[in-house]
Amino acid sequence: MTEPDQETTEQWALINTPLGEPWSGRTRYAAAMYFYKRGELSAEALEVYRLCSRLDSEDPLPIIRERGVGSEWLVRMEKQKQ
Repeated sequence: MTEPDQETTEQWALINTPLGEPWSGRTRYAAAMYFYKRGELSAEALEVYRLCSRLDSEDPLPIIRERGVGSEWLVRMEKQKQ
C-alpha cells in the first residue's frame, strides 16, 4: 500500500474532527465527499455523513454500522485510528 499524499492525510484529519466542535459535522461531511469522489466511500455511507452534517455532536459511524452500508469504511476508520 502506498503512503497517502498530503491531501489525503489532511482529509483523514478532517473526517476525524472531534464531535461537538462547531461546524464539525459539516467538516466531516466535506471530507467524506472527498473519499466518496475517490471511490473509497459508498453513496449510502456518504448520505449518513450528509444527514449528520448539521449535527455536530452526532457520530455517523454507529449509524453507518446500524444501516449496514459501509462495512469496508468502518474497517478503514478503525485501522486509521490505530
